[in-house]
Amino acid sequence: MIQMQEILDMSVTERIKMMEKIWDSIDRTQIEMPATHEQELDKRLARYEKGQTNFTSWESIRNELHQAK
Repeated sequence: MIQMQEILDMSVTERIKMMEKIWDSIDRTQIEMPATHEQELDKRLARYEKGQTNFTSWESIRNELHQAK
């Protein structure tokens, strides 16, 4: 078994890859979504289907962030 110190001694890239492997190993069908999350997703989907959702490109957001510095 890997000890915490071994994990902390890994590079950031190695730790991220390890987290990805752990996440991928989780059976998402066994994770219950809270009712409030499901309700929010349903509301967002309904707004999207009605054309009431505005999207912003990553380029626009990035430019805005750089201007705020």
